[in-house]
This record gives sequence, C-alpha cells and structure tokens, in this order.
Amino acid sequence: MDLKQQTSAAPTPALLTVSPSPHARRGMTTASVMRDVLIALIPATVWGCYVFGWRAALVVLISVVSAVLFEMLTQLILHRTVTVADCSAAVTGLLLGLNLSSAVPLYVPVVGAAFAIIVVKQLLGGIGKNIMNPALAARVFLMLAWTDGMTQYPAAYDYAFDAVASATPLMSLKSGVMPEGVGLLELFFGKTGGCIGEVSVLMLLIGGVYLLCRRVIRWHIPVAMLGTVALLTFLFPLPLADAFNATLAERLTFMTSSLCSGGLMLGAIFMATDYVTSPVTDVGRLIYGVGCGLLVVFIRYFGGYNEGVSFAILIMNALVWYLDMATKPRVYGKDRRAHKKA
Repeated sequence: MDLKQQTSAAPTPALLTVSPSPHARRGMTTASVMRDVLIALIPATVWGCYVFGWRAALVVLISVVSAVLFEMLTQLILHRTVTVADCSAAVTGLLLGLNLSSAVPLYVPVVGAAFAIIVVKQLLGGIGKNIMNPALAARVFLMLAWTDGMTQYPAAYDYAFDAVASATPLMSLKSGVMPEGVGLLELFFGKTGGCIGEVSVLMLLIGGVYLLCRRVIRWHIPVAMLGTVALLTFLFPLPLADAFNATLAERLTFMTSSLCSGGLMLGAIFMATDYVTSPVTDVGRLIYGVGCGLLVVFIRYFGGYNEGVSFAILIMNALVWYLDMATKPRVYGKDRRAHKKA
C-alpha cells in the first residue's frame, strides 16, 4: 500500500481504541456512585428513625452534616479543591450515624465524623488514598473511647428513652440463647434494639439489591462474607461445648439468627464493598470476603466485644494490597517468573 492509499484509509474506529488504565464504565463517576449508595441507604435510615424515634434522626443528621463540614474545612485549610459535591463525605457521615446507637451523647457523632474525615481520610491524601474504611475506623475509635455510651441501646419503639435494653439479640446470642420475645421475624424486619441502621435485614437487603442492579457493587464480597458466617455458625453453634449434639433445627436457628443480628448485613453490603479498601480482582474479593467472615465469627465467639464486623473489615482492609498483588492476572506475554517479580 503506497502513502496515498495509507492517508486515505478510514480512521481506526473508536470502539477499537483502548486508552491506558484504569478503565471506567461510561457515565460512572464518584458522585453517581455515592448518590446510589445514599439512595440504597434510605430504607434502612428511614426504618431506623421510625423504630428509634426523633433522636435517631438527630444523630444521623448531626453525623452527616459534621462529616460534610469537616471535609470542606479540611480541604480549605490544606488548599485542596473542595469536593463535598461528590457526596463521599455525606456517605461516610451517614454510614457512621447508622453505626451508632440512638442513645449516644450528641457530641459523639461530631467527634466520630472528625476522626473519620480528618484523620482517616484527608490526612492520608483524600478520597481514594485512605487505607481503611473511614466510618468503620471512626466507630472503632468511638467504641474504645466511649465504650459505655456506645454499648447502650434503647429498646425498639422506646421513643421516650426511659429505659435501656438489657441485651440486644447479639449480646444474647453470645451466650447461646435468644432474648425473650425476639424471633427471626423480629430480627428480619427490624423490631429489636441495636444500632440505628443495622436492625432491619429487609431494608438492608433492599438497598443491596439496588446496588447490585445499578452495578455499584458486585456479589463476591457479600456472598463470601455472609456464606462463611453461615457455614461456621451452622457447624459450630454456641455454646461450643454442645455444638456436636445440636439438632438440625437448632443449627439452622442459630445460623439465621447470627446472620440477622448485629451489623453483619450492614457491613457486608455497604462497608466491606468500599471501592478504595477492597480488592480489585474477583478472586481477591472472594478471599477478602471469606477472611471477613472468619474474623467476624472468631471475634464474636472468643473476643471481648459482642460484635466483630468492624474489627474484621478493618483487619482485612490492611491486607487488601497483598490480596491484589497475589491475585492480579498475569500480563500477556510475560512468563510466570517475571510476573511474580513485577
């Protein structure tokens, strides 16, 4: 082909033109992803405010507003572009609020939002550079700093806050029994004590299905995490001394109760799937989810805290880089030895 023929040839179609990575689906931005997460959290938020009353709504509102304000102020002080319009700070604030009891002092969500945004997120470089989930890191910080206040949960529909529930379902499960008057239906629909956003499995599943349909999250982490918890709690129901003598019905009851109690659903669907702090490969996501599930059961069974979801996810956050390196696909044309050195 001569030069004249080359210059007159049709240009390469755009479909066959590949730009350097990362490759993002057209139309997906940080703002659109965060808006979808906010929409997915609406059912659990509304239900939590209905069950725990006006004070739950106030705790969530303070948490969201504080997170947005701290993000804006920190970026102004550090002379960075203000990015509160991408809604990432609002998502962090909402997740933090949903992980709190409605009975906490009102300064607690403010302190938690400051820790999440300033320490965990902005001081490490901002969105995309944090090594752990900001909302979960803040929750653990608050648990260590104000243990008593963070572990007092009003009973469902106790709008006057006259009494504090003696035991949440998860607290009772640790001793191998369920609190009186609490069955699987109450756990599934959310008619028990607990954190604001964790009590209704139904509302959390509605939000999870929405995120899956919108392709904001993928199934690997939630399924691996929940499946691991289900398998272990079925094989080894509490109390462990009687685990091998448990009947099928007892195993199934304990397994489903464990899945529906505490922050497991909230963590598996909305926080373990965080883009920044979770693996990028499908195999890595599966390993990550299994690791989270193993740690949840281990901490619930043998730890000093009743709940292990926050600690489990944060521990696995620290291992994400290694999972990505171990599961990254081999570059075409390179042998396996060169791939491992890379």
